[in-house]
Amino acid sequence: MTANTLSTDEVKHAKPSVLVLGAKGNLGRAAVQAFAAAGWRVIAAARSTMDFPVMENLEHLLCDALDTSKLIAAVGQVDVVVHALNPDYARWDTLLAPSTAAAIRIAQGTGGLLMVPGNVYNFGSELPALLSEETAFAAHDGKGLLRIQMERSIAAASVQGLRSVVIRAGDFLGGNRSWLDLAITKSLHKNVVTRMGPEDLPHAWAYLPDLAEVFVRVAERRSSLSGYQVFHYPGLSASAKEMHQALESITGRKLRAKALPWWLFKLIALVSPLLRSVVQMRYLWQRPHQLVSTRLENFIGPLPATSLQQALAASIR
Repeated sequence: MTANTLSTDEVKHAKPSVLVLGAKGNLGRAAVQAFAAAGWRVIAAARSTMDFPVMENLEHLLCDALDTSKLIAAVGQVDVVVHALNPDYARWDTLLAPSTAAAIRIAQGTGGLLMVPGNVYNFGSELPALLSEETAFAAHDGKGLLRIQMERSIAAASVQGLRSVVIRAGDFLGGNRSWLDLAITKSLHKNVVTRMGPEDLPHAWAYLPDLAEVFVRVAERRSSLSGYQVFHYPGLSASAKEMHQALESITGRKLRAKALPWWLFKLIALVSPLLRSVVQMRYLWQRPHQLVSTRLENFIGPLPATSLQQALAASIR
């Protein structure tokens, strides 16, 4: 081997590296695919076997993210850590803080930039129609307060030297177990579209492949980031009526609109922690809201912008 020739291992580790925590979740899976496609060395970490296609630059790591010492020892140094851990929705009060603390420790131990998906819960049940990086948090209880506490813990760690970035986005389009497949298109085979609220209120959505691309492009500019940063990804803004029309166009069928039976959800929520959590977030379908940002576009350039119809077509395929 000459001085100008790298061994296979050296070439492998010369690539930028990313550790994706929660690689089997919706965002985790999208992030693994996007970083791998961009030529990164990707370490996909999850507690059970993963079914990603075989790729030269993709490594699987079976582990519990809460076992941080073992995980750090297995991974070594990485450039980026994506916190895509997705605690059970009904158990955020007990799982969100430990998973966040674990992600912080892992990023500190591996030296990577910690990248975190944010959502709109922080703005509370009276959230304004336009949400920028300067919009004040206003949640006082429930999941919104838990998300505020989560982001504050990351910001506090950044004061101690952690580099971190939160990329805030709307509800996911794509993947599984989302509002789209669990509710809106659940009865599409019966030519029915479920409406979560009034038909004319804008709602914030993020098509997962586009959001994952944003993560990659921000990560590629990591040398320009310091401390704790927040970006908003506007994604797609669509009302129930616009979703309905797009689904009719995709399917080529006339679809009937049916309101979600929130009264039934409230009744079942008396004995179901999961539906209790869902009912708590009903306000997101009763308040018009969309994410706005010039900061992200100024940082990475023109944003990924798959159309609503294309995103829905890919998501329900």
